[in-house]
Amino acid sequence: MAIESRNKISPSFSMSGMTDIIFLLLIFFMISSTLISPTALKLLLPRSANQTSAKPFTTVSITKDLKYYVEDKEVPYSDLESVLQRKIGNNKDIYVSLHVDRTIPVQYVVDVMNIAKRNGYKLVLATTAR
Repeated sequence: MAIESRNKISPSFSMSGMTDIIFLLLIFFMISSTLISPTALKLLLPRSANQTSAKPFTTVSITKDLKYYVEDKEVPYSDLESVLQRKIGNNKDIYVSLHVDRTIPVQYVVDVMNIAKRNGYKLVLATTAR
């Protein structure tokens, strides 16, 4: 007398659920990648072996043709301090990231550092990894 089981296991596997998940992940990554806006300025940053984990509030960039940018908006140097003061306000314990092309003379970097020092901002110099 043979015992037969009533529940038969189907050896087939349905991929429809898996393809739905793959398409949802694909859509999620496509949308989230457009939300990340890297600096649109093409700068050759200096190289460094050390990196910091500080999260900057805003960025100041100096291009090789000596144009100043706060995030992606061009700002004349004479207005740089007032633009940063309006953007940051009275928050003194924040970081400002300084992106400078490696061909820029140091004096321009020091000028921005002096603005940060006068206003009590912490300045982080952006570099590329070695």
